Amino acid sequence: MAESLVEWASDDHDDAFRESSLDDLDRPLTTEPPHPINWNLLSADDAEAEWIELNRWVNWLRRTYGLPASVVPPFWHRHPELVWELSALNLHWLGAYDPDQHGSAPFGWHRDFADARQRLRDWVATSGTRLERDRPTRQTVWPGEPAADTVEDVVIGDRDEDFVQFVVHDVARRREAEAVTRRFSMTRPSARLP
Repeated sequence: MAESLVEWASDDHDDAFRESSLDDLDRPLTTEPPHPINWNLLSADDAEAEWIELNRWVNWLRRTYGLPASVVPPFWHRHPELVWELSALNLHWLGAYDPDQHGSAPFGWHRDFADARQRLRDWVATSGTRLERDRPTRQTVWPGEPAADTVEDVVIGDRDEDFVQFVVHDVARRREAEAVTRRFSMTRPSARLP
């Protein structure tokens, strides 16, 4: 499945969006009906596919609606709060524009999109991510917890390269967790029937 990320990274995806922002969305990665994505439970292969699909849709969204970085910043993928919000918004869009949906569903999506834009602004303000730099979202330390690490901005010169590296790291982390789970399940004594 890593090949699909390499293919995505080598595509001239930005030019495709400039020519026609709908072209990239006319060829879905999957033929399954839309379903909620639980980012915490995705396998490595599923995560890779979902990251690419969500990134494709977010690029379409920001260009189609002219969204500033204060609503959809370039490094949204580094912030779970933005990933969850954009993923939910994407699912809602897929449902609203499904051919079997009622004709007024897109109007409802646009109404909800207005609310989502305000939440996105709030998430971006809290996270501290900006157009050319990023930092981890600051966490509030509760009494009894260790002090939080110092949070510093990092300048990132190539957004797409950062996205690819982020996804590669996420997929590798998930593969390692899957391997540990497999090793653990293989070493566990099986239940024996009397």
